[in-house]
Amino acid sequence: MTVKQISVFVENKPGTLANVSKILCQNQIDIRALSISETRDFGILRIIVDDSYKTACVLKEAGYICSITPVLAVAIPDEPGSLFHILDILGQNNMNLEYTYAFITRRQDLAYMIIRVEENEKAAEILKKNGIQLVSQDELYLM
Repeated sequence: MTVKQISVFVENKPGTLANVSKILCQNQIDIRALSISETRDFGILRIIVDDSYKTACVLKEAGYICSITPVLAVAIPDEPGSLFHILDILGQNNMNLEYTYAFITRRQDLAYMIIRVEENEKAAEILKKNGIQLVSQDELYLM
């Protein structure tokens, strides 16, 4: 069970992120989670949104290079040690974590993590087997 992440190639200059945000706003697209990694000249904006197909279309129409990447979304207790528990499970099963980022919702007892690994299906099976709750694309839309 994966969710769709939009990865957007953006220039590292003032106003670029604001412009992307404006495009999403004008198209009534709601951001659920966001991460950005940057170098001196460019960055990769990673977003989880309420409508990934529409987002990819409007960003491409606006001239942005973007792609849709399947990632895992997991719900974890919002308490110390929860991230370690997931990382330990993945490590013990020889699953390499490419990147991760977190987000919260209005629900106070849970935090949510986006996890990118090479083998989504295998990682999902391992996490479920260890009692980790995966979040579906539909569940993210409803948050």
